[in-house]
Amino acid sequence: MFRNSSPATEEGRVVPINARSAGSRPGVTLAAVAVVQFMVSLDLSVVNVGLPRIAAGLGFGAVGLTWVIHAYALAFGGLLLLGGKAADRYGRRRVLLLGLGLFGLASLLGGLAQEPGHLVAARAAQGVGAAALAPAALALLTATFPAGRARVRAFGVWSAMNAAGGALGVLIGGVLTEYAGWRWVMFVNVPMAACALALVWRVAAGPPPARAGRPDVLGAVLATAGMTLLVFGVVRTDRYGWASPVTVASLAVAVALLAAFLHVERTTAREPLIRLGLFANRSVAGANAYNLLVGAAMAAAFYFVSLYLQRVLGIGPALAGLEFLPFALGVVAGSVLAVKLGYRLAPRTLLVAGGLLTAAGFAWFGLISPDGTFLADVLGPSVVASVGFGLCLGPVVSTATAGVAPHESGTASGLLNSSRQLGASLGLAALGTAAQERAGGAATPQALSDGYALGLNLGAALLVVAALIALVVLRRQRPATATADAADPAGLA
Repeated sequence: MFRNSSPATEEGRVVPINARSAGSRPGVTLAAVAVVQFMVSLDLSVVNVGLPRIAAGLGFGAVGLTWVIHAYALAFGGLLLLGGKAADRYGRRRVLLLGLGLFGLASLLGGLAQEPGHLVAARAAQGVGAAALAPAALALLTATFPAGRARVRAFGVWSAMNAAGGALGVLIGGVLTEYAGWRWVMFVNVPMAACALALVWRVAAGPPPARAGRPDVLGAVLATAGMTLLVFGVVRTDRYGWASPVTVASLAVAVALLAAFLHVERTTAREPLIRLGLFANRSVAGANAYNLLVGAAMAAAFYFVSLYLQRVLGIGPALAGLEFLPFALGVVAGSVLAVKLGYRLAPRTLLVAGGLLTAAGFAWFGLISPDGTFLADVLGPSVVASVGFGLCLGPVVSTATAGVAPHESGTASGLLNSSRQLGASLGLAALGTAAQERAGGAATPQALSDGYALGLNLGAALLVVAALIALVVLRRQRPATATADAADPAGLA
């Protein structure tokens, strides 16, 4: 696979590509990254089905309960850029090991939580650990499989595990919640973190990377605080109207913090979290905008469909999780299909087709009613939306990271993950607020169904916008054919 022996930078040194790949144990690396991505993706959805039981067990209110999701997504998304920079600066393997340790410990403490604040704090700590391990793992994968068919296959495995974790998380969470208790949706991460630690330990460490400066902690704090306050302001509109002083002040301070973040990155940071010039690359800018909108739509959809099954149709957690299985299988099928089509079709084509197909599934979901059934209202749209979502995953990752300088690969990986997580939190906040306003505060099946339907239709609109971004912003690209190996083997530059 690695016929080219030209030098390539790896964590501060220059090594031949063939030597680099041999020393990094590609098979072990791929297995480790697969476990890591499955675990991180699982944790984004595993708590969804358990939310009603978590609320009852710890005494969460209606608004407070959403912070079980927000605490993880905001810490994860807000600190991912710092995690990517740390991976570039201090070594991918080292940062990956540290993140895995923190993630496993936080999962254990979350399962032992006795009060709402304890669980929210544990979820935030999980997000910090995920922010370290996710970009480090993806950067390690990018460096180990830099080009050609091996890269397409590796990202196909990555996207399949990403899809399987996110979709199967609902099934696993439902079964654990009903038969073992909601605490096991936290405990389940502990053995996976231990397995990933054992695999990563076998990956060759390499020489210590160069340390030319310190990562931009101030920028990370400003970005995370700004996004948290932005979500807080949106979520609190259930109690304070959009024109109220509380909401206006929250949103104004959030904007000021985010503006300060951009100023720090542009002018004062010696080692900025992200070089803003990266966004001059249309592939990086377009892929991240696409990813943010897809993340917003998907997070809200999991939330709405899970609550629809339990609160409107009256299905228990285990059966509700089981009814997400077609979605899980569809995402995996879409990911596999993307690998096969990736040899013939350009990534932009797959992103447009996948986005529109997922939007069609969401619009179908938007027809739900209080007297609906699984076969009539859930199964069909699940299959359509999941296959479309699977088609998107590999191409968007490969598009956003290919062509980036090796010393910025961790940063690009962190940026891509960050856009998805921040999109997830913003999407859940905005679409959840719209759904709640449509329901009018009522808890009747009709009101709840109307609210969830509105949220799902708005998610479909976001996906159409994402497809338009892929069509207009991303350049024409070649598919990953064998004949293109020498110049642009992945067809993604």
